[in-house]
Amino acid sequence: MREIDDYSYQCGVMDCFCEMVRAGVKRLALSRPMDTKQERDALLEYAQELCGRYGVQYYPEDEGLITDLFPLSMNRGKYNILFFKEEKVLEEYLSLKAEKLVFCQVGGYTAQKRRDLALRYGKLLGYTQEAIDQLLGQNAEKEP
Repeated sequence: MREIDDYSYQCGVMDCFCEMVRAGVKRLALSRPMDTKQERDALLEYAQELCGRYGVQYYPEDEGLITDLFPLSMNRGKYNILFFKEEKVLEEYLSLKAEKLVFCQVGGYTAQKRRDLALRYGKLLGYTQEAIDQLLGQNAEKEP
């Protein structure tokens, strides 16, 4: 089987997610997490082209939202590109990030708030309640 280079793989992932956002299957989609900003930035030109093709928007994310939905090491210190159709979706995502920051600063990031934030993030990503519950249940690598 022919080897697929990482850049081509990432482009294919982004193409798929842009199509899903355009079709309304997902309100928000994330590229695969990348280890460096340079790796992510190398994809921005293609992301822009895809967004023009699919009528969606993108946002380079330097500090992704960390919740109990995904393993900590998958996203902490990583870089992503967010894809969305409507500006209000990006605003909702950024609002979730800001809300978490406030909870953490005032010591209010309780187990219930953590779960609520992860649920809302999962819904924003287009996951069903069943899928969210499964991801939360399987994630053994959460923030302290």
